[in-house]
Amino acid sequence: MEGSLVAFVYKDLQAATKNFSDKLGGGGFGSVYKAVLRDSSIVAVKKLEGISQGEKQFRSEVSTIGTIQHINLVRLRGFCAEGDSKLLVYDYLPNGSLHSHLFHEKQDNVLNWKTRYHIALGIARGLVYLHEKCRDCIIHCDIKPENILLDADFHPKIADFGLAKLVGRDFSRVLTTMRGTRGYLAPEWLSGVAITAKADVFSFGMMLFELVNGKRNAEQSEDSNYTFFPSSAASVLMMGGDILSLLDSRLNRDASVEEVTKVLKVAYWCIQDEEDSRPSMSLVEQILEGVSDVNMPPIPQSVKNFVDSKEHVVFFTELSSKLSSRGQSNSLNG
Repeated sequence: MEGSLVAFVYKDLQAATKNFSDKLGGGGFGSVYKAVLRDSSIVAVKKLEGISQGEKQFRSEVSTIGTIQHINLVRLRGFCAEGDSKLLVYDYLPNGSLHSHLFHEKQDNVLNWKTRYHIALGIARGLVYLHEKCRDCIIHCDIKPENILLDADFHPKIADFGLAKLVGRDFSRVLTTMRGTRGYLAPEWLSGVAITAKADVFSFGMMLFELVNGKRNAEQSEDSNYTFFPSSAASVLMMGGDILSLLDSRLNRDASVEEVTKVLKVAYWCIQDEEDSRPSMSLVEQILEGVSDVNMPPIPQSVKNFVDSKEHVVFFTELSSKLSSRGQSNSLNG
């Protein structure tokens, strides 16, 4: 035991995962496997790849992650560090990832609007904790539906927080080249500017659009054109159009117009080109809780720049951050 964390032996985890056979998922930093411990409890074991840190530094970083506990964060139960083998052991969450519920085609088990709204609020609360309530601000750096796990009651829990620091220098290289992550990355990732908590705000905003629409923001249609949901939704929101036409069609318009409008406004504020124009996650939390109001956002230049095309989606334009005027950070809540 180190603090509240269990130091596992590699061969025990190998046995618990049946030699790493039941894979739950994977990303740029390793694969996750389902495991059954000797006491019959089910856990998720993440086998990290590309960790160049020594054992001492790894243990130190992991023990920091172990102290971070919040209802909307996946709990780290323990770790294993033996030679080159570095593994993390987490609570197992039976309902899998938000990604698996949002983007499947099946009509059954579709997340209703009330659940989606609560998921958005829970993720916001988890990020407020990471950004503002921990001793040091923890920037997640990889907020996307695959990293939001759902417990038995569909309460959201953020996975993989603290990994950015654990992985170190390689993190941004893996992130910017990893398929499936780019659509959630703030423009400053590619411009070389120092990353702040506002990068997580941007990713959260991109994810809000997907909670509304039930599809990836960038979709290829049958005629091979690409559509970008934040671009197509902008005119409906700005012109006071039929907001529920933007909702996941599987929900059959069964949602509060006021709440969907609020979520879309928050999403556009979160993806402003200039990070100074984006709200803090605590302000986002207040807006979703109904404590603060939210004004109509300016449409980000990067959204305006997107034109449906047969080319693959370009999420970033170098112009976008330069064209966006810093005068747009008037208030979100007037």
